[in-house]
Amino acid sequence: MTTSTAGEAEPSDALLLGRIAAGDLDALEGLHERYRRPVYTLAHGITRSQETAEEVLQDTFYRLYTNAGKLDAAQPLLPWLYRVATNLSYNSVRRRWNILEPLTLLTERLFAPQRRSPEHLAEQRELQDIVHATLQEIPLNHRAVLTLYYLHEYSILEIADILELPEGTIKSRLHHARKLLKARLLRRYGEATTLLDHT
Repeated sequence: MTTSTAGEAEPSDALLLGRIAAGDLDALEGLHERYRRPVYTLAHGITRSQETAEEVLQDTFYRLYTNAGKLDAAQPLLPWLYRVATNLSYNSVRRRWNILEPLTLLTERLFAPQRRSPEHLAEQRELQDIVHATLQEIPLNHRAVLTLYYLHEYSILEIADILELPEGTIKSRLHHARKLLKARLLRRYGEATTLLDHT
């Protein structure tokens, strides 16, 4: 049992899960109120979109409703909610990867400060096409780390926390993704970027 601000005992997660499995929507609302903030914060941290984070939040608790009877009530609920929200968030990010603006931002982060002459602007547009094509060739789990690190500027530790993976795994995926992207860009341009060389 937990205790409310008024000092009254609140039902445990396990008790509420049992009620949800029996179709009690009030119990679902209780868990929603209890965990909506951390789940939303996680989703927003990944998607960087208030609207998308709200959708992820709703979908996460819908999945809780439909899976309540299958969950082990003896296990903490929040990690399960985080896993679901993380997967849903990355699905939404994956659908948005073809939008020009994120690719432009990623290009700017990966390369030296953008130069403004017509020739260099044309180069930049060509480079965006190459980055786009290269990202499609990189496995999704590596793409996610690359995007979180360069586009959203998360640290290795923060990415490890979001994905619930060891820091060593994140470092390995980032290193591999960087090598794949760098190799393609080097073949085309014969130059590296300071950020890609940065460990």
